[in-house]
Amino acid sequence: MESHATFWDAGNSVRADSCEPLKSAAKRGEVGLSAWGHGLYPGHALPQKALPEVRSAGVWTAARRQNWGLGSHCNEGIEFSLISKGKLGYEVGDKSWLLHPGHLTITRPWQYHRVGNPLVDAGQFHWLILDVGVRRPNQEWRWPDWLLWSQQDLERLTVLLRHNDNPVWRANAGIIRCFERIHAVLKLENYVQVVARLKLHVNELLIEVLELLGGEQIPLDESLISSQHTVRVFLQGLPEQLGQDWTLDAMGRACGLGRTQFARYCQEITGMTPIEYLTFVRLETAARLLHKHPHRPITEIAFSCGFGSSQYFANSFRTHKGCTPREYRQAQFEELPG
Repeated sequence: MESHATFWDAGNSVRADSCEPLKSAAKRGEVGLSAWGHGLYPGHALPQKALPEVRSAGVWTAARRQNWGLGSHCNEGIEFSLISKGKLGYEVGDKSWLLHPGHLTITRPWQYHRVGNPLVDAGQFHWLILDVGVRRPNQEWRWPDWLLWSQQDLERLTVLLRHNDNPVWRANAGIIRCFERIHAVLKLENYVQVVARLKLHVNELLIEVLELLGGEQIPLDESLISSQHTVRVFLQGLPEQLGQDWTLDAMGRACGLGRTQFARYCQEITGMTPIEYLTFVRLETAARLLHKHPHRPITEIAFSCGFGSSQYFANSFRTHKGCTPREYRQAQFEELPG
């Protein structure tokens, strides 16, 4: 079994998503699924050395609104997706969209996004995740050697994708045709045929994406590949990693930076020191959990958010919110309309 890619060399900070809610829904027969890929992604498994850069390619078809969504997650590769039927909520960072047929989305490697608002609506959704060897935002992209491209075109596409922060586009007819062809390929049962055809259609899709992006006046943001952006991505993912024993050194290593440089970037981004921001995120997450899970033990919530003792949590929470965790929880429900 292939392992899933991990972001940051310093350990198990963030792992590529594996779409567990989708896999469960497909297993229950609630959605139709056609997919091939590697690692823990849904669908048929490709042999490890067969087209390893295509981490996942798939289509789901939902006949009705679902009781699940793909919460905030990231993937090791560039993700291209298209909605061809229905509608679908979509979120990147603090921006959200309601996608309709013909909307194309593009996220960079390890860029957090959410599919569903919060649940998946009836519709058909196509995706392709292409690994370009990135494990930090400021690493060079390594394109597959089976792309039949000139070096000039590859460099142009790299610049457009790495420096552009607009995730939602209106697909052209060529892009829609490419996704339709990939969908037909995903229904094949012979992986050799799947691999040969995916190579062809991924080449076609990327050419169409280059034509689309190259024809637009896109503001290119150099900061998206900077060390500061690496820290920003790390901080955005911190709420998902609160159970880890974070220290200043560990957070710096996770971003490939020394403690002083990491602390400076954190201060610039958040206005707090790293430890202050870590405590802030832990307390805000605990407050949300107290409200969301009224019967969950407070001590359990404290430990899940990374606090080493219930007393330290209670003291920190009182300083932050002006009341104890128990009082905060009671106040939340007293405010609800009867």
